[in-house]
Amino acid sequence: MNAVFTILTVLIVIAAILLVLVVLLQNGKGEGLASNFVAGNQTFGVRQTADILEKITWGLVAFIVIVSIAASFTMGTNGADMDVTNKIENTTNNAQPAFPTAPIQQNAPTAEDAE
Repeated sequence: MNAVFTILTVLIVIAAILLVLVVLLQNGKGEGLASNFVAGNQTFGVRQTADILEKITWGLVAFIVIVSIAASFTMGTNGADMDVTNKIENTTNNAQPAFPTAPIQQNAPTAEDAE
């Protein structure tokens, strides 16, 4: 792996942790962790805090998507140019399996075997 991929992966993990924290701060159907922070500070309204947290959430989601796509391009194509059809065709064997030419001889059951 190259250094760029490792850096992008670390950024994705950090953004995912921040996303979890921001989602936990958001208000649910009425109560949430964000209500504790809003009660002490009246400079922001409840609605404005919810709007900011929602914008941060969508921003982090967009960041994770964009950086994930960028990380997929930095991985490179080691071995993607290999043609596996030649390997598959060369491993098949044209020899037919050996089947018995005559049926297997079995003795008919007798009355003594039934007892």
